[in-house]
Amino acid sequence: MSGENGTTWAELLRSYDVSEATTVRVVRALVAAEVAALAFCRLLDRWARGEPDPTTPGRREAALRRAAERVETALAGLERPLERFLVELEADIAEGRSWYGEPGAGEVLEWDDVLRRAGVSASPSRVAQAYLELAVLVRALQGLASSARMGTPPPRSTLWAGLFDLRENLYGGGAVDDLRALAA
Repeated sequence: MSGENGTTWAELLRSYDVSEATTVRVVRALVAAEVAALAFCRLLDRWARGEPDPTTPGRREAALRRAAERVETALAGLERPLERFLVELEADIAEGRSWYGEPGAGEVLEWDDVLRRAGVSASPSRVAQAYLELAVLVRALQGLASSARMGTPPPRSTLWAGLFDLRENLYGGGAVDDLRALAA
């Protein structure tokens, strides 16, 4: 999260003249979402590499449920602060492009075989959708960290567009629903 000049993506968000209270809430919520998303994706990445961790199918099933529940809880805590941040950030120009890219080829996996080998009965399509959306969230925050490190913050309209897209992908695209189903 910290850059060469000590600037983090959190400090970058503070530089956009959004109220301190709103910025603090969105930063806390984004940190929680990032941590939970990384744990979820890393669990699945281990299984994709053939690493059976935890050691039994029942424990792996439970680990996936817990990881999905943690992400779903973190995203539930992010929704309102993100909406408020977007309202306060609103740019003068409604035209802006997201600063992060679409999922890469390495993030688009067929989860059927991975889940079958792991002995986990979760829906492969729900796992794929949740994994992709969470990977995009993590990539977006890494992109902001790079911008902070290089001292090249995205224009206000670009930041707004990217955060708006993230919100739509997570809450309007079904990622939260997929995580809720995986946690059940």
